[in-house]
Amino acid sequence: DGDTLWVGGLEKSVRLESIDAPEMSNNLCGGRLEMELGRRAASRLVQLLNEHDVSLTLSGTDRYKRNLGTLWIDGHDVGDILMSEGLARRWPDGPEFWCTN
Repeated sequence: DGDTLWVGGLEKSVRLESIDAPEMSNNLCGGRLEMELGRRAASRLVQLLNEHDVSLTLSGTDRYKRNLGTLWIDGHDVGDILMSEGLARRWPDGPEFWCTN
């Protein structure tokens, strides 16, 4: 989804620690709206990765043993870019605006 990426050199995924993006699977709080927004967030993340030189700062692991990190483009946090475009929320306390419940 829009808050996780695969880094080949690490051979595992990295969870962007500052944001939460909608999920792309069903039966979640936002239903179809959440899935569509999740696909848009993931597509935008791929676009940013493909169009820019990026750097990644790792900061540890979470309770699920996922790598945590911040992705940077020209000194800008990619999470901030996704949030400014309405594709993610601040983690952990930003409102899940895509939820319909």
